[in-house]
Amino acid sequence: MDDKMNYYPISRKEWQGFYHNGKAPLTEEELEDIKGFNDQISLQDVQDIYVPLTHLIHLYMKEFESLTVSKGLFLHEYVPVPPFIIGIAGSVAVGKSTTARLLQLILSRTFKRRNVQLITTDGFLYPNKVLEAKGIMDRKGFPESYDMEKLIDFLNQVKNCQEEIKAPLYSHSVYDIVEGEYEVIQQPDILIVEGINTLQLPANQQIYVSDFFDFSVFVDAEPKLIEKWYLERFGALLDTAFLDPDNYYYQYAIGNREDAFAMAKEVWKTVNLKNLEEYILPTRGRADIILHKTENHIIDEIFMRKY
Repeated sequence: MDDKMNYYPISRKEWQGFYHNGKAPLTEEELEDIKGFNDQISLQDVQDIYVPLTHLIHLYMKEFESLTVSKGLFLHEYVPVPPFIIGIAGSVAVGKSTTARLLQLILSRTFKRRNVQLITTDGFLYPNKVLEAKGIMDRKGFPESYDMEKLIDFLNQVKNCQEEIKAPLYSHSVYDIVEGEYEVIQQPDILIVEGINTLQLPANQQIYVSDFFDFSVFVDAEPKLIEKWYLERFGALLDTAFLDPDNYYYQYAIGNREDAFAMAKEVWKTVNLKNLEEYILPTRGRADIILHKTENHIIDEIFMRKY
């Protein structure tokens, strides 16, 4: 069954015509600062795609707040509006992080009184020593490599408006959880949660991570194209890692470049592509919006969930 049959397919031209009043609320320099290694997003993309997307998110937020007020009226008591949580999913190297950071900035600039925070699910990976003890180091990024109970508990605390919540910190440069360091989330009005597993399998049979989301985005592209971006990003990482002996990629940066790329291609095939096909793509049909990318990270089509 086509997982997009429950969506309105919308061309880029149609999409940008839905909301005429917005301009990109950031500069070219700010965009350069937040985009990924090989992401080629432009201010025109921000205006054509992300400004209308922000308007759509605002519509969802208003409905969410209205429903909360109605619940309070029904219960004859004040019910605080919990944080509005946005989930962003997709493959490794597809550009999720750029989308998440960009939405955080646009939402912060558009709704100046709202506290907009961002977290990635990488921090909820088990530490490497735990993965090694479990014998699943080669499955890092697969569902079983995440402490989903901890992630669900974190999201539950966010929804219950706890004042300060700590989340484990992950470093891509050392390729591991940073022991003793945390990201602190403090009463956000909007929380963006980005990661390959945001729409994935539950930690048990009752609760899904996506149950906590009020809006969700899946960043999509053909696997062959994502592989190309993955290898381009790997090359960009090598170009900087040779300066830092503590960087995980240092060993590849100072070695034979052909051997390094052979290793990266094997990792893509046996880990990232397998994870994409078996666990990430099957969750695409749960998203409210699918942003489909083509060459040069250009979003050419948007799919909006019907119901």
